[in-house]
Amino acid sequence: MSIFEVKDEDLAGRIGILETAHGKLETPAFFPVINILKDDVRITDLKNLGLKNFITNAFILYKNNLVRENIHRELNADDFIIMTDSGAYQILEYGSIEVSNLEIVNYQTKIRPDIAVILDIPTGNTDDYEIARNTVEQTIERVKEASNIIKNNPNNIIWVYPIQGGKFTDLVEYSAKQLNNFDEIYKIAALGSPTVLLERYKYDTIIEMIHIAKSSIKRGIPFHLFGGGLPHIIPFAVALGVDTFDSASYILYARDGRYITRSRVYKLEELEYFPCSCPICSKYTPKDLLLMSKKERTKLLAIHNLYAILEEIKATKQAIKEGRLFEYLQEKAYSHPATYTAFKTLLKYKDYLEKYDPRIKGNPKGIFLFDESSLYRPEILRYKQYLDRYSKRKQKAIIYCYNSKNYESIYDLKEKIMKEVTEIDAEIFLALPFFGLIPLNISNSYPLSQFEMPKEVNEIVINDMKNKIIKFITNNNYHYIELRECENLHLHIDSINSSSG
Repeated sequence: MSIFEVKDEDLAGRIGILETAHGKLETPAFFPVINILKDDVRITDLKNLGLKNFITNAFILYKNNLVRENIHRELNADDFIIMTDSGAYQILEYGSIEVSNLEIVNYQTKIRPDIAVILDIPTGNTDDYEIARNTVEQTIERVKEASNIIKNNPNNIIWVYPIQGGKFTDLVEYSAKQLNNFDEIYKIAALGSPTVLLERYKYDTIIEMIHIAKSSIKRGIPFHLFGGGLPHIIPFAVALGVDTFDSASYILYARDGRYITRSRVYKLEELEYFPCSCPICSKYTPKDLLLMSKKERTKLLAIHNLYAILEEIKATKQAIKEGRLFEYLQEKAYSHPATYTAFKTLLKYKDYLEKYDPRIKGNPKGIFLFDESSLYRPEILRYKQYLDRYSKRKQKAIIYCYNSKNYESIYDLKEKIMKEVTEIDAEIFLALPFFGLIPLNISNSYPLSQFEMPKEVNEIVINDMKNKIIKFITNNNYHYIELRECENLHLHIDSINSSSG
C-alpha cells in the first residue's frame, strides 16, 4: 500500500499527503528538532504554532532512559506525527557513540515513532574521497543489517533509507541507487550531510546533491532532506522534489542571537525594527529582546524563527498551487548571492524540471517572463521543441516582429496583422522575445497569449529570439519569406540566407 499521494505538482516539486500511524501530513513539511532534555521550545509550543509533527533524537532518549515503551504516550504527544533520528548527528560531531545500529533500531521498534531512521554513518563535509566512500559502504551494510528486524517488527513505522556521499555526487548516486534493493522495507529516502554545506552557504553543492539523489530513485518515494532548515534553500530543494525537511536551526540560531527571515539571517543587535508581523515581532522590538534574559530571548527568537520557516513552506506550497514556482525561485534568487548561485545551478537541470512539470493544470495562470533565466522555464522549453519540429504548411511566410516601442501590446500588433493579411496566401508568424516565432493561427493557445514580459528585454533574450528565427527559416525551405517591422532586430533575409549557406 502506498503511504504517499501526490496532490499537485509544479516543476519537479509537489504537494503530497504522507500517511502515518498518527495521521496524514501534507508535504512539503518541516520537522523541527525537539531535544527532550532542553526546555527552550516545548511540544506545547509547537502545538500553539499549528504544528502537528516534530523530530527527536532516539539516541538521546535511549541513553537517558527518557522513553521506555511508547513515545507518543510518554511525551504526551498522541496528536503528533513523530519522527526519530538515530544518533548519526552525534557520530558526525564526536566520531562515534556508545550504541550499535541494531540497538538503536530495536529501541525505535519498541517505542514506535511514526517515522524512524537507522544509525547511518554520515559523510559530513569531508574532502577525502575514501573516507566518504567508506561512510556510504558502512551505511549500506547497516541498512542490510537492520532489514530483518524491520521486516519482523513493522509496528506501522515508516523506515527511512539514508543516502550518503557528501559532496561526491558519484557516491551519492551509488548510495541512492542501492535503495532499489530495499524499497519494500524503506519507504522514505533521505539525503544526509548537508548541514555544514548549508552553514557555509554552499547551496549550489546542495542542489547538485539533491538532483543526483532524486534522479537515482523512483519518483513516487517521499524524499527527506536532513538538516535542511533554512528558508533560503527550501523552495529550491522543493523544486527538485524534496518533500520533507528537519533542522534544529531555529533554536541553534536563536541561542546565538540570530534572527531568521525568509531571505537572510540577521544578528539581533543589527536590527532596529523587526521585518515581520508574527506574534513575537508584533509584540516586541529588537531592543526589548536584547534587554531580556538569555533564556527568555532565546525562546522568543526560536519561536519567531519557526514562524519564518513555516511561512516559507506555505509560500512555496502556494507557488506550486498557482503554477508559479519557477517565478518564485527567480524572486528568491536575488535575495542573496548564494541563492542566486543555487538558482543558476538549478537551471542546469532544466530538462529534469521540464520532465516532471505538469503540461496542464486545472486553472492555468498566465506566466511572467523577466530575463534570460525565463528561457529555461518548462513552458518555453516545450514551445522550443514544438518550433524545432514545425513543418511548413504553405510556400510563403510573413514574419512580424513585435516591438514594444511601436505597440502598446501584442494584441495591437495582431489587430494590425489581421487587417493587412486577410487576402494573402501565406503563413503568418509573430516574432516575440522568449518564444521566437509563433504561428498566428495558434497564437491564442496557452501560454502564447497568456504571459507578461517587460517592455524592454536584455540583449541575451533578443539574441535568443533572433537565433530562433534564423534557425526556423533555415530549417523550412520557403519559396518566399518577408520580414515586416524587424528593422530593430537588424534582421534581413539576405543576411539570414548567407549565414545559413
